[in-house]
Amino acid sequence: MKILLIVPSYNEEKNVLNNYNKILKYSKNCKYSVDAIIIDDGSIDETKSICIQNKIPHISLINNLGIGGAVQTGYKYAYENDYDIAIQFDGDGQHDVNYIEKIINPIIEKKCDMTIGSRFIDKNSSEFKSSFFRRIGINIISFFIKLKTGFKIYDTTSGFRAVNKEIIKEFALDYPSEYPEPISSVSIIKKHFKIMEIPVSMNERKTGTSSIKNWKKAYYMLNVILSIVFTKFGGKK
Repeated sequence: MKILLIVPSYNEEKNVLNNYNKILKYSKNCKYSVDAIIIDDGSIDETKSICIQNKIPHISLINNLGIGGAVQTGYKYAYENDYDIAIQFDGDGQHDVNYIEKIINPIIEKKCDMTIGSRFIDKNSSEFKSSFFRRIGINIISFFIKLKTGFKIYDTTSGFRAVNKEIIKEFALDYPSEYPEPISSVSIIKKHFKIMEIPVSMNERKTGTSSIKNWKKAYYMLNVILSIVFTKFGGKK
């Protein structure tokens, strides 16, 4: 069982080494073979240099592609290197490596094709749940996903996700460049893959800044909703 952590990172010089060391420590004690690849998304700080100096496996993109392009690069790498499971794992330190087995076990047991690490299906699972206004936005997006698919996803913007080999191929070939988490989830549901949400705890970002600025949040939510409602998604797998 080959498992890959895809770690998109943009200007994460303060997080990248610590994040990778946590992954490395976890993988030594995990019963599965867990690799990691840092996707340096055209960073203009020292992210790339730190990866080189510390021999951290990485792919450095020439230009900043955004989260969708960076993550798809990781899926292409996973597909080309024949990984069985790929896990998206944020480069800002918000995700906890100790939940990796919890989110991959349902896939290994063939209970589903994709899992989403969720802060919201168990009220006690995570102390950090993002800002009040962002949670409102997540709930609104959740409503429209259910309207479109009939399936409710609670943590619609969670970037802590795991997928099986079949979806690795799907995402390597076609992955949304904008609003990737909610849009790709809708696409997967419409293709009749099975998704499960798994309660996890997440950490608040301690250094660096989020790619979604305050002034962008309303714009982001509106465009996600329009994309969900009006995009024609592919049919049955």
